[in-house]
Amino acid sequence: MVRLGLLVNPDAGLGGRLGLKGSDGQAELARSLGAQDRSGPRMTNMLVHFSTLHRAGFDDVEWLTSEGRMGTEWLPQGANIGTVSTVHASSGTTTASDTADAVTTLLDSGIDLLVYAGGDGTTRDIVVAFESAGQPKTPVIGVPTGVKMHSGCFAASPKAAAEVLSAWLNDDLLLASTEVLDLDEERYRTGEWVVQLYAEAITPASPRWMQGSKQRIEAVGEDDSIEGLADHIGELLITDERLIIWGSGGTLHTIGEMNGYEPSRLGIDATMGSEQVGTDLDEAGLLELLASHSGPVTLLLSPMGGQGFLIGRGNLQLSPEVLRAVGIDNILGVVTPAKLLTVRTLRIETGDEMLDAEFASKRYMKVLQGYRTTRVLPVTVD
Repeated sequence: MVRLGLLVNPDAGLGGRLGLKGSDGQAELARSLGAQDRSGPRMTNMLVHFSTLHRAGFDDVEWLTSEGRMGTEWLPQGANIGTVSTVHASSGTTTASDTADAVTTLLDSGIDLLVYAGGDGTTRDIVVAFESAGQPKTPVIGVPTGVKMHSGCFAASPKAAAEVLSAWLNDDLLLASTEVLDLDEERYRTGEWVVQLYAEAITPASPRWMQGSKQRIEAVGEDDSIEGLADHIGELLITDERLIIWGSGGTLHTIGEMNGYEPSRLGIDATMGSEQVGTDLDEAGLLELLASHSGPVTLLLSPMGGQGFLIGRGNLQLSPEVLRAVGIDNILGVVTPAKLLTVRTLRIETGDEMLDAEFASKRYMKVLQGYRTTRVLPVTVD
């Protein structure tokens, strides 16, 4: 019998579409602004896919979880995933201490692996609880539900998490150590990007289905490359008629400044001609801007170094509704030569199966890598 722990941080990811740049300490605010649950439904999706995927059967699979919003509330109705036992309960607002209590109880109950839904903050709470319990080598599989996920213990999507879990249960995957990273959200909200290595975690090793940890790519002598990118965008894309939506990240921030704007380093901005028409926009702001515009639109995005995510990490404001309003053919990747050394494919995870399928059908997307220089990269939808 394999004993699997199941844990959900019900507040993870709430701030994404609102542009809150994380959910730590922001859950009450996010819900007051109309944020909908993200973490629990994505765990449900993972379990549904697991129920149809795992061909070896479920007679020897037992899930241990928490009663309520940290566990049982998100179990899929009618899906066979094995037996389920509750060993913990929580009610009302959950905190990091609730996560620690639940993890400790699951470890005391003898779990072999923990499947959890959350972000980097949840991961940190889990590994601290592992250390405190003297069981730091307990393997984990993270279902990605946070706003920003830099750690390497997350699967690329809920379905990918199900693939990893099934393969691990079938003894098809070995375990490996990966980095637990987290962003300082207080400094992040003020425009600083400070990622720290907090610990290591053990997870099934699958380059295909696991996302890997984020790398910050900085190369000496790239000033000319970035200047070329800025010149290309300034000469060929910036017009009075074209709405340009600028994704987050240091590369696009620098390019925006070179073209005379004052972009937010970590938010989503918009420009038309020489005018900046939106700064640090949330989903609603983007939809309003797009609805009022009748001319051409370009969405500029820079993939995450190492992971290769173009959509689905750190830019949840770009919801499926926003992406459909933009049009997937109007998305242009912007990549420096140094980042191209670590990004071999553009990973997409919109959270919408039909939209993911549209991206997958493209197979390749164009990226700008220098002045009047483009290339195509394969698209991966997990």
